[in-house]
Amino acid sequence: AGARLVTDVRTTLDRVSAIRGVRGAMLVSPVDGLVIADSLMDGVDGQAVAALASSLVGRLRRATSAAGMAAPAIVHLRAEQGSVLAVPAGADVLVVAVTGVDANLGLARLEMLDVARGLA
Repeated sequence: AGARLVTDVRTTLDRVSAIRGVRGAMLVSPVDGLVIADSLMDGVDGQAVAALASSLVGRLRRATSAAGMAAPAIVHLRAEQGSVLAVPAGADVLVVAVTGVDANLGLARLEMLDVARGLA
């Protein structure tokens, strides 16, 4: 059963990574920012992206809670050379994607939301 779970996670991450312009996808612990599983292209620093995504999501959750708002469904950090997207899947995992500037962000968001629903 454990090998099947690993295969299912890899297949799930590969679905996100296969989207045009996506450089990789990961499952990340929101508590400590550690990578649980990944499907990344060479040159993507998964540990750094995981730590950043975890920190951003944590801070935004606290800020929205303090403002009496619901937690964010998607966090999108846009930079000059691409984006980092993070989608909480319950309290225990984040689905994170790293994209280039040419990425199909709409499709990436939809796929990540679908993955998060399946994991929650």
